[in-house]
Amino acid sequence: MARNTNKPAVQGASNFLDQFKFEVANELGMSNYNQADKGSLSSRENGYVGGYMVRKMIQFAEQNMGNK
Repeated sequence: MARNTNKPAVQGASNFLDQFKFEVANELGMSNYNQADKGSLSSRENGYVGGYMVRKMIQFAEQNMGNK
């Protein structure tokens, strides 16, 4: 049985990250991602959402680093 041991670095960020995940999935054309059984999705589909989230977070960090 798999356990989720991932913990956000910032307390209380999990709700924001979940919302961000659903927004990214929607941008990628997966409009029902929040109701979908993640176990029935392929690794490629789940990985694509996570990878795109990381890409957007890095872009955001780079933009904010340039503003300082």
